[in-house]
Amino acid sequence: MVSHPSGNTFVRALLEKLNGEDLLRSFHTTIGVGRRANPFLRVLAQRRSYEVDDGLISRNWFPELTRLLPFGPSSQEKKRRLADQACLSLDRKVAERLRLLPCDFIHSYEDSAASSFRRAKELGMHRSYELPIAHWATSRRLLAEEAERFPQWEPTLESTREPEEKLARKEEELALASCITCPSQFVLESIPSEIRVKTPCQVTPFGSPKIPPNSSKFGTVRKEGKLKLLFVGSMSQRKGLADLFQAMKLISSPNVSLSVLGRPSLPMSFYREIFPHFQYLTPRSNKEVQDAMNGHDVLVLPSIIEGRALVQQEAMASGLPLIITPNTGGADLIEKEKTGFIVPIRDPRKIAEKIEWFAGTQKMLPDMSRHCRKKAMQYNWSTYASSIISFCLRIRAKSNAI
Repeated sequence: MVSHPSGNTFVRALLEKLNGEDLLRSFHTTIGVGRRANPFLRVLAQRRSYEVDDGLISRNWFPELTRLLPFGPSSQEKKRRLADQACLSLDRKVAERLRLLPCDFIHSYEDSAASSFRRAKELGMHRSYELPIAHWATSRRLLAEEAERFPQWEPTLESTREPEEKLARKEEELALASCITCPSQFVLESIPSEIRVKTPCQVTPFGSPKIPPNSSKFGTVRKEGKLKLLFVGSMSQRKGLADLFQAMKLISSPNVSLSVLGRPSLPMSFYREIFPHFQYLTPRSNKEVQDAMNGHDVLVLPSIIEGRALVQQEAMASGLPLIITPNTGGADLIEKEKTGFIVPIRDPRKIAEKIEWFAGTQKMLPDMSRHCRKKAMQYNWSTYASSIISFCLRIRAKSNAI
């Protein structure tokens, strides 16, 4: 059994693999449709469709619809509260359904697993938990430090305001898990040591998108000109945007430009006052993001806290090398001077140094672009899903042996 409130790329990958191997008992979500669904349902949930039979999908519509209504809440705080309510409602419904849908494993995700894991443990079912971002205590510590470094950016640090009740549920979910999957070593190391000692954990990297292959982003030769940097993500200091703006102020080369693609957390005037010289690109579809990447040279993501930012592999698959921190969860993607660079968090000077390196060695970009594509294709969603399934089967076999 799989449970996730909204579905996403990695949930789809797991569902398709489980279904293909005849291992999927059911999928529980808020809004979603599968193959051969009622046409009316397909219209309502057209953006949340899954390549499994619709009869395997159990829905919990109402809380999520309330959040998504066009005349719904306008403030981010209200939206977060409604998102939490949708997770809690789904979790309770799954807990009720477990007695009727016996299975070996329930696979669930952060913020929507406490009640269902509690019931699953009572029924003797294994609990597979996926932690997509660093443990909340690591997040809170790092972001509290950011609020002290940049007080004016504090309103962008939403994770510092999560209620204590929600944090307690996160702890209960980890404590109840039979096994834990993380997308990166950074996330794994953020889990408290007492949990890692008693609960089997593994790192399973996400897959890269499939992008139509080209011989090269730049062809065989790139004429030196303006180096075009791209930042993609929420315009917050969790993503390190304040550090990137500071780095841009340190760059001596006039032939470097920065584009920022993402949703602002504050009025645009706030960002312009700090660093006015960037091109703003509004949020857009995945295909349009890829189009934007094709018009840039390097992705810069100096995040303070992540799980494994998918945009890194999306950029590499589009031929963009990276400047990232280890906290993006993508340290394994970096081969120095081939796919990019890792810089420490909170270090604008190092970011500026690497940007200057790219500005001075633009002739290397075609080779780096080809190497990035090749590296990105080493990560695929089928391997991701197979790794989780194999992990669960090993846990079951070990339990049966005992």
